[in-house]
Amino acid sequence: MSELKTSSGATETSDRLLRAKGLRRTQDTVREEKATELFLRAVQEEQNGAVYEAIKFYRMAMQLVPDIEFKINYSRPTDADRGGGKYMEDSNVDGEIEDLLAYFEQELTLESSFPKICTPELEMTQMHISALPREILMYIFRWVVSTDLDMRALEQLSLVCRGFYICARDPEIWHSACLRVWGRNCTKVLPFKSWRDMFLRRPRVRFDGVYISKTSYIRQGEESLDGFYRAWHHVECYRYLRFFPDGHVIMLNTPEDPLSVVPRLRTRNTRMDSVLLGHFRLSQDTDNQTKVFAVVSKKKEEKAAEFQRNRFCRRNPHPEAEHNFHVGLHLSSGGRQSFSKLVWIHHSCHITYKLTGETVITTFDLDRMYTPFFFARVKSYTAFSEQPL
Repeated sequence: MSELKTSSGATETSDRLLRAKGLRRTQDTVREEKATELFLRAVQEEQNGAVYEAIKFYRMAMQLVPDIEFKINYSRPTDADRGGGKYMEDSNVDGEIEDLLAYFEQELTLESSFPKICTPELEMTQMHISALPREILMYIFRWVVSTDLDMRALEQLSLVCRGFYICARDPEIWHSACLRVWGRNCTKVLPFKSWRDMFLRRPRVRFDGVYISKTSYIRQGEESLDGFYRAWHHVECYRYLRFFPDGHVIMLNTPEDPLSVVPRLRTRNTRMDSVLLGHFRLSQDTDNQTKVFAVVSKKKEEKAAEFQRNRFCRRNPHPEAEHNFHVGLHLSSGGRQSFSKLVWIHHSCHITYKLTGETVITTFDLDRMYTPFFFARVKSYTAFSEQPL
């Protein structure tokens, strides 16, 4: 009986200790949940600019749990009505975050009262780029984009760190890029989610390369002297279209292959004699089909040189005439690349005689010789920046 009584007393003591531990654990859990709610409320007040209110809630949270800052899981779902704010919900099974920009901004805000764009990974003896103000960094990012609208380099720059990702998603940069492409037709962001979404999804011509069209045909040659055979020639020629963000366009017809022609089309100041220079514009119809219309002509210097050669000729000179070529193309996507295909819809030559002012229009038939243009990206076109965006 004495042994039974001793064991039962020990059991009651252990049960009493377990109940005390469970009660203490429950109290700690309640205290930590309350501190978490107060801390998240303080974060929301700080983001809204109410610094004094934020300090009050921070102090109340740390009085309950001193190290509450290190116990909060910022990616877990919180109830907005309890003061948690708009934090990211880890709804996907794979842990993917839908709005990565808001998540990074939230993390940088929670890490420090005065967050930096980035922090050095290794110890450095020289000045790190994180010491620069955000305004200077944004100006550097505009140099990365440059007037060539190299948004591909901006996207690659966003992969460096969270701060660079936030700077690369700055709406002002993408709005400026949209204005350069569509001009007056770019007044509101709707129906797109953002200016970046508009730039990526709205049909446009690309400036980081050249559109190339290859045409091949069989031409009959002259008959041999003995009449036994007649030669046939396989002819290949190329058409090149190079667009610039300021509205200029270069067009070139030549039998030379792209390897020798493409590097010479980087700027408008090319010295190729047969090149045609002009302007282009984008047009979007009611059926949401985007078309490109361009007007090109020969360089003025070539005409002036021709006039100097014929100045001392005794024969009557030909009446001066100006040749303008009007080109119409339909913009579409081909393969994996977006906006990489241009299909012919119109081609004509407008000859204007300066003496009489008469204009003669010749429209060409779009036969199988007018093959579509396909885009090819050229890395050297965006290797250097001449001016910031």
